[in-house]
Amino acid sequence: MLIAVPIILYLILMLFIAFQVNKKKRLTADFAEEYYIGSRDMGGIVLAMTLIATYVGASSFIGGPGVAYRLGLGWVLLACIQVPTAFFTLGILGKKLALLSRKLKAVTLLDILRARYQSDAVVILSACMLLIFFTGGIVAQFVGGARLFESVTGAPYIVGLSIFAVVVITYTTIGGFRAVALTDAIQSFVMLLATFILFFVILKKGNGMESIMRTIAERNPDLLRPDSGGNIAKPFILSFWALVGVGILGLPATTVRCMGFKNTKAMHRAMVVGTSVVGILMLGMHLVGVMGAAVEPGVEVGDKIIPILALKHLHPLLAGIFIGGPLAAIMSTVDSLLIISSSTIIKDIYLHYIEKDAAEEKVKKLSTYCSLGFGILVFLLAMRPPELLVWINLFALAGQETLFFAPILLGLYWKKANAMGAVVSMLAGAGSYLYITIMKTPIFGMHPVVPSLVIALIAFYFGTKFGKEPKQETLDIFFGD
Repeated sequence: MLIAVPIILYLILMLFIAFQVNKKKRLTADFAEEYYIGSRDMGGIVLAMTLIATYVGASSFIGGPGVAYRLGLGWVLLACIQVPTAFFTLGILGKKLALLSRKLKAVTLLDILRARYQSDAVVILSACMLLIFFTGGIVAQFVGGARLFESVTGAPYIVGLSIFAVVVITYTTIGGFRAVALTDAIQSFVMLLATFILFFVILKKGNGMESIMRTIAERNPDLLRPDSGGNIAKPFILSFWALVGVGILGLPATTVRCMGFKNTKAMHRAMVVGTSVVGILMLGMHLVGVMGAAVEPGVEVGDKIIPILALKHLHPLLAGIFIGGPLAAIMSTVDSLLIISSSTIIKDIYLHYIEKDAAEEKVKKLSTYCSLGFGILVFLLAMRPPELLVWINLFALAGQETLFFAPILLGLYWKKANAMGAVVSMLAGAGSYLYITIMKTPIFGMHPVVPSLVIALIAFYFGTKFGKEPKQETLDIFFGD
């Protein structure tokens, strides 16, 4: 049981941080600003790490390397498209969202959309669709955490799911955004340490990279080809640039980070640090998946390759530290999605449409109960685990992108953007994505996110033609000095 010691200590640390943050939260005058955006005082390192940790989840630490194990270096190439995530998000959205959120006193992404489009339809549609895709994303992460615990300890799936859910839901509910950001920062360092440990151990077990690649070439040379011997279609490779490249500008969990940093210096530092760390994580973990094909051939379920490599080739204590890596990746994504789900329900819907003048104490209770309740709901949904973890996560990821990409980007940088364009774009983008995905309609071999984003942008343009022009005071706020 040595392997469980680092994991237990790690989980206790997460809970300790949440309780410490809760003490500060009780002393804060503006509960909503503290609970949902951490009073906007993230430094560069914390910003970089929380942005990374939010984006890097179960699919990057378990599912992605599992696919790389089956498809080879071609999947590593696709994974590395994600390297400029932090640079891209902060460079394009960071400064503008930070300034606007302070000017509008906005603490959620929907606060920004409400101010820009002056439309209840935009806000309500955004909230409902966001909660649907977030539910799918959180379920995928919960399942990943439970399977990881099951693989490592041999305990039943439901035991792992329960322990994982209790810890994440507790520290998110108690600590809010600040606890999420601080634990994310720690979790990012754990992910880095875990990546280094397993990469160099497997490299040594395989007698160096040259020997590993030679072994793979002898067993299955397709694993060394960019298209995996035809298993990865070229249009799919190109469309991945939209899914994990340009499309990330439509992810609420990462864009809301742009509203919580301290100053421009923090943002610039986060861009450099974030890009470097994502590069190490993506290249390192996905290469480990490929290297596993030489060191541990014959594993039928790709999602199991990382736990198998850790358990077979690391000392129990080191294995426990390593398992903290994927566990950190999963927890850091879940906590971010939970806190945004809570803010969507309470801040964006309840306080605007049900009880506008709710007392501060009532808002505190509702926010806490909402985080707890939504977490329990997702826990119940995860009790019957779906298969193909990486694809479920990508489905939720792409769904958010097709929904928010055009309204966020065009709303911030196109003066003519209006509510009609935003509503039509969301309906057309998310609707076409769901149709293409569910009906499995192939469009030139591309990932469904590409035609869906194109449809969303076209719909936004034509919708804008038929909608009302934005008010001058709105344009002054978003485009004035």
